[in-house]
Amino acid sequence: MPQKYTLSDLIHLMARLREPDTGCPWDLAQTYRTITASTIEEAYEVVDAIDRDDYEHLKEELGDLLFQVVFYSQLASEEGRWDFDDVASAITSKLVRRHPHVFPDGTLASRRSSVAEPEQATIKQNWEAIKQQERAEKGKLGLLDDVPRALPAVIRAEKLQKRVAKVGFDWPDHAGVIDKIREELAEVEQAIASKDAAHIEEELGDLLFTCVNLTRHCRISSEQALRAANQKFENRFAALEADLGAQGLSPEEASEAQLESAWERVKRIEKGAK
Repeated sequence: MPQKYTLSDLIHLMARLREPDTGCPWDLAQTYRTITASTIEEAYEVVDAIDRDDYEHLKEELGDLLFQVVFYSQLASEEGRWDFDDVASAITSKLVRRHPHVFPDGTLASRRSSVAEPEQATIKQNWEAIKQQERAEKGKLGLLDDVPRALPAVIRAEKLQKRVAKVGFDWPDHAGVIDKIREELAEVEQAIASKDAAHIEEELGDLLFTCVNLTRHCRISSEQALRAANQKFENRFAALEADLGAQGLSPEEASEAQLESAWERVKRIEKGAK
């Protein structure tokens, strides 16, 4: 039976990898910035495993993501800043503070009575008030100051919209958003007619931003919806390749009419299967 390692073992392994004389040259050469791309990639691989319901693979991907946290913590520890325990302590303290309905005395050991169940509206109101206080303590007084700029654009658009909606800066329902999409689409058409590349980019950005607003009003994640659309397109194109292959053709060899015909057949078959 393989040896069962613990979190302490992983932290020890990371320290060994960074030992100046006997560590790994690659790991020794890394900095906070050089591993950020890997962090983003590992996070997306976690999401991909979940999307595919591949929970055995998810265990591996979560380990890869955890290793990123351990790596950053090792770098900070070497610089005398903080270590992994400080990271764990900080997130625990923050979550205890943000859940007074679970930890009424503000300590991890405290417990509310099972009878006194708080209302969801109260929980949400307290959560937002605590987060606003935390932002103020960090010197981030603007409502949008702490929305990370490095987020994928679609996710950041949704977070910006959710944040301002909490102070009433929002459409009352999805009908207004649909009207705004029509308005933005007309402006895109005008921009395209002008052949001004910068103007076209601006107007397309406005249209995309408003589409994100519509998914939010429909209580759907824009990122999730777009990932699903990507997967649907990928599946359909694979079916198109198979359809053309049965005719002895590849997509490169097929005419525009043959591609369109195969695409429509694939869509009909897909609808029939449903």
